[in-house]
Amino acid sequence: MALQTLNQNTKDGNKAAPLMRQILTQAQFELLLTLRRGENILVTLIVPVILLIFFASLNIVPGVNGHAVNFLLPGILALAVMAAGMVNLGIATAYERYYGVLKRLGASPLSRSGLIIAKIVSILVLEVIQVILVGGVAIVLYGWQPAGSPLLVLLVMILGTVTFSAIGLAMAGALRAEMTLAGANALFLLFVLFGGGILPLSHLPAPLAAFAQLLPAAALTQALQAAMSNNSAFPGFALLVLTIWAIAVLIIAIRTFRWE
Repeated sequence: MALQTLNQNTKDGNKAAPLMRQILTQAQFELLLTLRRGENILVTLIVPVILLIFFASLNIVPGVNGHAVNFLLPGILALAVMAAGMVNLGIATAYERYYGVLKRLGASPLSRSGLIIAKIVSILVLEVIQVILVGGVAIVLYGWQPAGSPLLVLLVMILGTVTFSAIGLAMAGALRAEMTLAGANALFLLFVLFGGGILPLSHLPAPLAAFAQLLPAAALTQALQAAMSNNSAFPGFALLVLTIWAIAVLIIAIRTFRWE
């Protein structure tokens, strides 16, 4: 019995190893494609830096501990996650399906869920670059000093990445490329306005503020704001909302994703 169990575990391990290699190879390919597209570099790397510099230079953003950058940086990182996952990944994948790239991938050993995981992994790597770039600008230009819990920040970033990547992939797998392009940009604008990263939710009418707190953008922003501060309470509600969104849209993305 023990020998049979050992043999079964060995077979499962042998199956898992090629799958992991396929996912990592596809993730590397996805990342290289992203970095080769000029419009992707603009949306995911340059725009967040411009937004940080622009709003940090104005006196319309509330300061935390005397500095506007302490309020802005978590929100800008949240926008970067949305831009990388929902806008960049969603639109790129939609056009891959439109041009038949996904159909060819469908003939490969990589499964549908494996492709989705590979795309999300590539976005996670891209976000490491985003954090280094945006954080570096905040340190060099505004004297920002890291605070809060790095592990909590990492958890929130991963949850946010899964959520917004799944939203982008759900649109890309179910809608036409043109509809995905319009929908991703419209949602991004909505999340900018109601995400609480640039305009605090307290400045909105009470019904809109209550509605915004149920959206993944505000949940991601509030969780990052708390995680990147030494004096904030644990963002339990924001994490709960973000987790529910992550699970729900990931299931939808996997079930509705089509190769062609």
